[in-house]
Amino acid sequence: MRREVFTSDHEAFREVVREFVAREVVPRYEEWERAGQLPREIFGQLGALGVLGMAIPEEYGGAGFADYRYNVVLQEEAARALVTLGTVRTQLEVILPYLLAYADAAQRERWFPGLAAGTLLTAIAMTEPGTGSDLAGIRTTAVRDGDCYILNGAKTFITGGLLADLVIVVARTSTDARDRRAGLSLLVVEDGMPGFTRGRVLNKMGIKVQDTVELSFHDVRVPVANRLGEEGKAFHYLGRNLPQERMTVAVGSVAHARAALNLTVDYVKERTAFGQPVASFQNTKFELAAMAAEIEAVQTMLDRAVLDLVDGVLSGADAAKVKLVCTETQGRVVDRCLQLFGGYGYILEYPIARLYTDARVARIYAGTSEVMKLIIAKSLGL
Repeated sequence: MRREVFTSDHEAFREVVREFVAREVVPRYEEWERAGQLPREIFGQLGALGVLGMAIPEEYGGAGFADYRYNVVLQEEAARALVTLGTVRTQLEVILPYLLAYADAAQRERWFPGLAAGTLLTAIAMTEPGTGSDLAGIRTTAVRDGDCYILNGAKTFITGGLLADLVIVVARTSTDARDRRAGLSLLVVEDGMPGFTRGRVLNKMGIKVQDTVELSFHDVRVPVANRLGEEGKAFHYLGRNLPQERMTVAVGSVAHARAALNLTVDYVKERTAFGQPVASFQNTKFELAAMAAEIEAVQTMLDRAVLDLVDGVLSGADAAKVKLVCTETQGRVVDRCLQLFGGYGYILEYPIARLYTDARVARIYAGTSEVMKLIIAKSLGL
């Protein structure tokens, strides 16, 4: 169906990204999966191409185009090539918005040029063992000591934490018995700070190219100059960016569902069973037709939400609806596609197997499907 989301500038950007992914990513992707991480050099290449600095102001080496649709294009083109740029996506869509919104002039001078060039890599450390989606339950502490905070605690499931030069840590700087959400702050921990250590790299079932690690902080002295925004306001800051973070997951879900469908259509045309192409069976046709209709439906919903996000009017409840529907649809579509591959779908050399295992986490991170339902129910007055 016709989409009205992108301009000619976005489509020109799409061509650049498509060519880059085909030339630099696809040939080496399996190697990166085995290594369990994207190489640092790919960030430098994307920085040189201008991809990482699209939203960063021109005075710091960026393009100054704070338009979320460029991020959508990047995800769509990666999915089209049956790959993912996991930690790139996290840096651009989850972490950079905090820096753009809350970094002061000195922090911008220190960090923005490296972010635009791809020489500074980032991560954000929110989740702790035992807290999950309950950000108000964060137990990592940061106690003020002169011009520093003394940071202590542990974080887990940290995307990109293995190579990150800058880690935004959500820590409790004060406690209010009447309000669990009060007293959280954002502190930027830099690579090499004494007491900051990276734990084990977690061995995930999917998205192998995206490193996920445990981090620990033992008496780390973090300068007050590394605090983002005001002390005690982090819960509010996190809430403001969560709709975009959830949209990021939804965009990837729809793009990968479409990629799975296209991959399966091609496969069933070539694969034979009982002396005829699998595509000739009515069940195959009906399954693929139903999936195509589902994808078009969620794509329309997603496109509307993308435009609302660009216009600054996307609500938290609407973002939750979009994430819920898009990720659940991805799960159904990829599962049905794998079924049409038969036994070959279970073999990892076939891309559908990777799409299947990669898809599962979409219903968990950035808020589980159950959390999305709670948010939607609250918007209904329930």
